[in-house]
Amino acid sequence: MVKFSPPSRWIVILCSFSYSLAGPVQIPNLKVPASAAANQQAVKDIFLQSYSAYSEFAFGHDSLLPVSKGFVDDRNGWGATIADAMGTMVCLSDLFEQALDFVSKVDFSQSNTPSSVSLFETSIRYVGGMISAYELSGKQHQILVQQAQQLVDKMVFAWADPNQTIPFGEIFFANNSPIVAVNNVAEAGTLDVEWSRVTLYTGNQLYTNLSEGSVRTIANLPSPFPGLPPQLVDPTDDMFVDAFLTWGGGTDSYLEYLIKYARITNTDDNLFADTWHAAVDSSIKELLRTSTIGDHTYLADWNAGEILLEGSHLACFHGGNWILGGKLLNNQTIVDIGLELVEACWNTYASTETGIGPETFSFMAPDGDFTQPDAQQLAFNSEHGFWITTSDYIQRPEVLESNFYAWRATGDTKYLDRAASAVESFRKFLVANETNGFAGLNDVNDFTAGLEDDTESFWFAEVLKYLFLTFDDPENISLDNFVFNTEGQVFEAPPAKAVYGSGTLIAASGQFHTKTSDALPLPVISPDPLVTIKPGPMNGQ
Repeated sequence: MVKFSPPSRWIVILCSFSYSLAGPVQIPNLKVPASAAANQQAVKDIFLQSYSAYSEFAFGHDSLLPVSKGFVDDRNGWGATIADAMGTMVCLSDLFEQALDFVSKVDFSQSNTPSSVSLFETSIRYVGGMISAYELSGKQHQILVQQAQQLVDKMVFAWADPNQTIPFGEIFFANNSPIVAVNNVAEAGTLDVEWSRVTLYTGNQLYTNLSEGSVRTIANLPSPFPGLPPQLVDPTDDMFVDAFLTWGGGTDSYLEYLIKYARITNTDDNLFADTWHAAVDSSIKELLRTSTIGDHTYLADWNAGEILLEGSHLACFHGGNWILGGKLLNNQTIVDIGLELVEACWNTYASTETGIGPETFSFMAPDGDFTQPDAQQLAFNSEHGFWITTSDYIQRPEVLESNFYAWRATGDTKYLDRAASAVESFRKFLVANETNGFAGLNDVNDFTAGLEDDTESFWFAEVLKYLFLTFDDPENISLDNFVFNTEGQVFEAPPAKAVYGSGTLIAASGQFHTKTSDALPLPVISPDPLVTIKPGPMNGQ
């Protein structure tokens, strides 16, 4: 097994953490400079321009195809863009009433397409979007809670057996039958934030019991390192199906929600905060790497004892998550490493022709394995400290999400400058002339490769919301008063507890076991009309 000994300063400070008071996440009395107003208006203009194109060519459907002037119903045809964008609309536009009228009339008890329903995507986009809009609009539109509950009442059938604790990932609404298949821990463990909100507003404890129970099962399964579960799990027997560890797709939001669930519920059960703390500690000891060129701080992946020097846009949420969790645990070491992770992820933006970061990348470090780069990639690495392995941009938010947390936590205006740079890149490179909408890129380092024909719903829910709030008054949707779900949906948080977690690094008892699964199909990771990510190492090592 490849192991890494991080700098002793990280070990000393991290292990000296004790039971201590949580601190505020944001810098008190933080103000944005006067220049932020113009940048915020630019973000609002992008939102309105993007939504105008959607309204003209795809309204009522899930997503706009901005190049071909069409649409795709890849989220069951319920109008994912509308539901996902509602919370952002409350913040920056007068489109909310139209969206409310549309969503109120959708029959969520049946899919409008032959496709199965994804528990994960439906929960974070539709349920999260409607509950967030309900809260942000003053809790006056009860229909949003009712519609969210209609969805959850159908999705509970993904627990097909009375003794089943981890749900299957996909279900057919027509007959309430799940697809019996392996799930990934991100999709199985990223329901509790949204479903507990539905419990809060309906009084039905079943939603919390099921979604929280899935997380508890995963957290209590022995893993290779404390707190870090493998990517795949079989709901039929609660066994892991691989030995691949990552903060990227397939595991990402499970880890993300451990600390966020502790914060939004203020639960007295330390399992969630302590498991997150253990995962971070294990990651510092086992996954943290510094690139041989540029001294960039990365979290590597790990596969059955082998360190894989790879990273992804999806994983770049980790910097913001570590900043948030470090603040809640009053652990400055975690915050500082989080800020270093933010730096490395921003470097993937700053290094490209378009100023936008790629889907996946690799890097070199003193130890670990990687797919051999070609001559062009080697030249790129020698200048930037990483090389691109998947070159497209599908409007992912994670780098700008973490940039937002870094700004609110430090007050360093370089994060405002970076957000402004991203806005300019989006205006320059992402506009599809055919619709005036915004698209993705086939190659972030070669604009001539053209646009990807898709406008993701999370473009509205996440990318533009995080940018808008970066330039907004920090007291508006303060990180001390709100928690974001993994889709950028905003939920009210109770006043912070004095302490999150016990200060103890917990580990599930027993020996780690995994199995192969030839009988059950494996899930894809973050399925997308244009990008399908298979489970396991990104580069096939």
